[in-house]
Amino acid sequence: MSTQSKKPVLAISNLTVDFETATGTVNAVRGVDIHVNAGETVAIVGESGSGKSQAMMAAMGLLASNGHTGGEVIYEDRNILGLPVSKLNAVRGRKITMIFQEPMTSLDPLYTIGRQLAEPLVVHGGLSWKAARAKALDLLKLVNIPEPERKIKSYPYEMSGGQRQRVMIAMALANDPDVLIADEPTTALDVTTQAQILDLLADLQKRLGMSVIFITHDLGIVRRIADRVYVMKTGEVVESGETAAIFTRPAHPYTRMLLDAEPTGHKLPVPDSTPVLLEAQKVKVEFEFDTGFLQPKHILRAVDDISFSLRKGQTLGIVGESGSGKSTLGRAVLNLLPAGGRVVFKGRQISGLDRAAMRVLRKDMQLIFQDPFGSLSPRMTVGQVISEGLLVHEPALTARDRDARACQALEEVALDPAMRNRYPHEFSGGQRQRIAIARTMVLKPELVVLDEPTSALDRTIQKQVVELLRELQKAYGLTYLFISHDLAVVRAIADTVMVMQRGKVVEAGTVDAIFEAPKSDYTRELIGAAMLTQQQMMETA
Repeated sequence: MSTQSKKPVLAISNLTVDFETATGTVNAVRGVDIHVNAGETVAIVGESGSGKSQAMMAAMGLLASNGHTGGEVIYEDRNILGLPVSKLNAVRGRKITMIFQEPMTSLDPLYTIGRQLAEPLVVHGGLSWKAARAKALDLLKLVNIPEPERKIKSYPYEMSGGQRQRVMIAMALANDPDVLIADEPTTALDVTTQAQILDLLADLQKRLGMSVIFITHDLGIVRRIADRVYVMKTGEVVESGETAAIFTRPAHPYTRMLLDAEPTGHKLPVPDSTPVLLEAQKVKVEFEFDTGFLQPKHILRAVDDISFSLRKGQTLGIVGESGSGKSTLGRAVLNLLPAGGRVVFKGRQISGLDRAAMRVLRKDMQLIFQDPFGSLSPRMTVGQVISEGLLVHEPALTARDRDARACQALEEVALDPAMRNRYPHEFSGGQRQRIAIARTMVLKPELVVLDEPTSALDRTIQKQVVELLRELQKAYGLTYLFISHDLAVVRAIADTVMVMQRGKVVEAGTVDAIFEAPKSDYTRELIGAAMLTQQQMMETA
């Protein structure tokens, strides 16, 4: 971490962002000043809804249509804020690039990964399509995508969340930008891959002299990579300074609260006499991929003969690197994709049931997705999104009853019910995840598969959500299959843990057994990477 020059390569002054909504004007960013010097890494931290992402979206000219901005964004001695799109496009995507928090909103589902990586190299870099494809392959290797020669032909839906995020990083770095704005770029990544990506960004920054603005809620990352820190709260910068000073001598109470936030607690295992709610026997999922004309198809076994049982009220945490098969397993047990083996729910075999037969069970078996923005309709208000399931599963409810249930669900996830008339794009990533949780919980299911439900949330909100999930579990007897790469969250919420690698279970047991006495080298590697971040945080206390 070094500052090569005191002249800002990008200077944001008195930036304001306002959104016009059905309930009035929302002042998302209020008079913010941020700058980054050449070769410097600046971190912007704060809770979900603090305005950190919206400030950078405004600087890039990427606000939603109901957003308005003021102030100045100075790059190369001119204000780029408000430039016509034709002139702005000469800067963004080439000189200033951005890695978005939710990759599925940025990757076109109709084009291969290779095509999408090559396009900016052709448009902004002037390469031929042949040369661009060759460089795209190099970029996939650079960001440690497995089997890059095959993945370059893949579509976004064929990749895990972490792999999609790495593709976005490769795309942003394609034209060697002066400024890289990274909005939670490691959110979807497991701890080992996260460390690789951070090392990669640091290496590229050193080699290219690139400036980085790093938006994150993970203070362990900030401590590791940033030269300076801006702390934002409710649209304003409440504290800024050198990273070491912020972490060792925080001046603002809000900064101290962020540093102290960490999911805590310990869930006791359910008794062995508790009835089994879900049982999986030798579940396997295979995908076929074309390898070329007259070539045999490539078979990928994403889930390889996995068995487990889940008792009522139990929380089984499934951990592993991106691409380990944990999300695919979650969908397989819900019968959302073709799978071999046998799955039994409440004594009834559900594997092989058709869509009509499964419909009556869906209310009791719910899934919370990793990417909330991709699962929330942009054409519906939040209230409509949350109450949509009630129209299907509880049709006798009146419109007033559905609205009341939606308000209750929003309160349960610590959101103001008055927000129900807004649209998903008007919320931060963390707020959208809470909306997704509310949409599921409004149905009061028996089994919930939670696929990275806290990955987009800052630590303070993670802690609240973990406590919320515990309260809901206790109140309604819920059973959770909790998929996550965040070992701190898994340790706080689960009573049993299953560790996956390349589609197989490498270790399983109680939380205490897995975290205190792991048997496999892979489990020890995961825990070691997580403990490194925790140790960095403790060193600043």
